[in-house]
Amino acid sequence: MKTYKHLYEQISSFENLWLAFHKARRGKRARPDVAEFEFNLEANLLKLQTELETETYRPSKYHNFRILDPKPRLISAAPFRDRVVHHALCNLIEPLFERSFIFDSYANRIGKGTHAALKRAQEFSRRYSYVFKFDIEHFFPAMDHVLLYQQLARLIADPAALLLCKKIINSGAGIHAHEFEPHLFPGDDLLALTRPKGLPIGNLTSQFWANVYLNPLDQFIKQELKCPAYCRYVDDGLLFSDEKASLHRWRGQIIDFLAALRLTLHENEAQVFPTATGLPFLGWRVYPNHLRLKQRNGLAFQRRYAQLRRKYADGEISFDRLDACVQGWIAHVRHGQTWGLRCSIFSSRLPPFSNPENGGRPGGGLRAGA
Repeated sequence: MKTYKHLYEQISSFENLWLAFHKARRGKRARPDVAEFEFNLEANLLKLQTELETETYRPSKYHNFRILDPKPRLISAAPFRDRVVHHALCNLIEPLFERSFIFDSYANRIGKGTHAALKRAQEFSRRYSYVFKFDIEHFFPAMDHVLLYQQLARLIADPAALLLCKKIINSGAGIHAHEFEPHLFPGDDLLALTRPKGLPIGNLTSQFWANVYLNPLDQFIKQELKCPAYCRYVDDGLLFSDEKASLHRWRGQIIDFLAALRLTLHENEAQVFPTATGLPFLGWRVYPNHLRLKQRNGLAFQRRYAQLRRKYADGEISFDRLDACVQGWIAHVRHGQTWGLRCSIFSSRLPPFSNPENGGRPGGGLRAGA
């Protein structure tokens, strides 16, 4: 396998940091920390460059908060200057690993995403009679630092670049210490419970490293199990076949393989069932010929929509912000059979929204199919 040297000079170059800043800033220019960094942009980038070149850079503390999406999650937001470094690192190393990923891995990759994953899952549902669905238990909290570092070192042969990776990986140790009970795997002693583990949910690097960490699983399913139809989005995976016995056999083999990665499945939910009954995936129920939005996702948007309307009425957000949130949700759910839901939510009783028939100005209500 080819390895890559002399990466660190490119990672820490001013040109790469400049590009990384613009990527990290995208969609966040109004945030105070971003504006503060941009106010003295050149000086801040030069300071970062010096810290990287002298290998004195240290990640700062994360800002932690919880969300319900739909289950409780601890989100860890890095300071903006650290996010610039994350982008600078990924600019150089992500393309190296991208070449080794399977086609049907859909999370956090250019040209992929949730809608492409749903489309692929539906395509496989039409072609095969049965599906085995799995999701990994506490995936981000359980990722083992030693194993992740070993995966990175298989391609990266630049000690300084690896050290930067290790600093960012180590900065997430212990963030999820109270989130789950660590497992003992075959051959472990009690010291294994103290192995450093866990990556912060929300980091660009964590999202990328999730694909690096699970790439061996993807390769095992495609190369060793010879599964003809498989797709994965982060820690959710689908294996398709016309033979139920094969899927049940693969289930056991995947559980054994994940143990080597120090991961476990939600075994009660890891089941084989007919594709005709619809399979839950990424907030939808996927049928061979149509998609249905899960009820909890529709209810979650209705609660969020009510909050946004209250904020708009109180002058806390602009109409453009409210309209952008609505249009973004519509663009997402129109991929499925959601016309009735949209009509129900955006009824004429609600405050006016942009109307394409009057030049996009407020007034006249929002069309469910907009």
